[in-house]
Amino acid sequence: MNYQDILHSQREFFNTQKTKNVKFRKMYLEKLRDLIIQNENLLYEAIHKDFGKSQFETYVTEISFILKDIDYYLKNLNSLSKPKKVTTNLANQIATSKIHSEPLGCTLVIGAWNYPYQLSLSPLIASIAAGNCCILKPSEIAENTMKAMVKIINENFPSEYIHVFEGGIDETTEILKLIFDKIFFTGSTKVGKIVYKAASEHLTPVTLELGGKSPVIVTKEANMEIAAKRIVWGKFLNAGQTCVAPDYILVEESVKEQLLEMLRKYINEFKYEPDSEQYTRIINKKNFERLVKLINPDKIYFGGKSIEDSLFIEPTILNNVSWEDNVMQEEIFGPLLPVISFTNFHQALNSVLELEKPLSAYLFTNNNEEKDLFTQKLSFGGGCINDVVMHLGNDNLPFGGVGSSGMGSYHGKFGFEAFSHQKAVLDRATWGEPDLKYPPYSENKIKWIKKLL
Repeated sequence: MNYQDILHSQREFFNTQKTKNVKFRKMYLEKLRDLIIQNENLLYEAIHKDFGKSQFETYVTEISFILKDIDYYLKNLNSLSKPKKVTTNLANQIATSKIHSEPLGCTLVIGAWNYPYQLSLSPLIASIAAGNCCILKPSEIAENTMKAMVKIINENFPSEYIHVFEGGIDETTEILKLIFDKIFFTGSTKVGKIVYKAASEHLTPVTLELGGKSPVIVTKEANMEIAAKRIVWGKFLNAGQTCVAPDYILVEESVKEQLLEMLRKYINEFKYEPDSEQYTRIINKKNFERLVKLINPDKIYFGGKSIEDSLFIEPTILNNVSWEDNVMQEEIFGPLLPVISFTNFHQALNSVLELEKPLSAYLFTNNNEEKDLFTQKLSFGGGCINDVVMHLGNDNLPFGGVGSSGMGSYHGKFGFEAFSHQKAVLDRATWGEPDLKYPPYSENKIKWIKKLL
């Protein structure tokens, strides 16, 4: 069946009202959970073909997130979907007021290649939990993981409820011509603009999870060893191909050399080597060549080696970098870590403010004043103080961007809300109503209306 036929069948199925039943949603969430567990080896094999990613890293950064999302909704779906009673104002008495979370209808999820399972299936899970039908379009760049998701879902779920389409830019372009009730996209800011423009043709609401240059600021008040250890882990996880990875370091000049030495120490300790189980390769030749061009040999403090045949780029620290360098002109999305020093914390914050709002920002310090300034002054999607990346692991925090790094958020209840409409319902009694709002109007009525309103 083609795209239009699948969407039409999903719209017809949604109109049967079956997906609004909480037991129905839970049944399919449980089914998806069981299928993921049963096909775990298939998922590991597929992603290893695409990235060379280990089972450990795949479970920690992908499978565990998906299972945790399903578990969250199975535990909380009753309360999330229950109408919420709110206060009724004086002018509307006697009445009750409730907010009903209703599914939007037929949704489109466009996943990203860097965490192909998590960034495709987590939004899908939120869509199911909210009571929608869904078309999923994973990224074709991670081809084997795309095919694994096609197999698991299309062979086990009715296409009029959930369906996965393969394909690349041409196929996605055709899908975007259709009218959905919600589009959820994860990817680059450049492509996000294309999705947003296509959605605007039909006034379709969107959630855009994009990217940007996420800074990590390290001051002299930081625990330097902890800062280096956590930065190295978060930056070189998935070979830097992480939308919330630290993109560059701003470090106070007086502790720069100490931090650099600690970074070197932990890169060596973590054994990021070719064909290592601890390290992932670059996704394809195009991205490999783009990253190699960003390495300025004159500014290499550590690393810099690359092997084209295996798409390996060594974790690389670039020192004495300026804001004008090529590596600072775009999101890196790879294992290159530029380091820029500062002497004044306020200046460092101002430097970040001059750039587009990042998806994430990080600060390492034990100074409460610096923590407050960082939180209050900088605008970013989400972040951490004295850690990196880990804010994603808390279901109680929204995950999303701001400005050019995205719009809308998900995870936990925020994912449920992203795929729901908050419908307001006022239920009034049919007795005890004064005549104040009805004609004929008088001075006395105006006096009472002013008191009531």
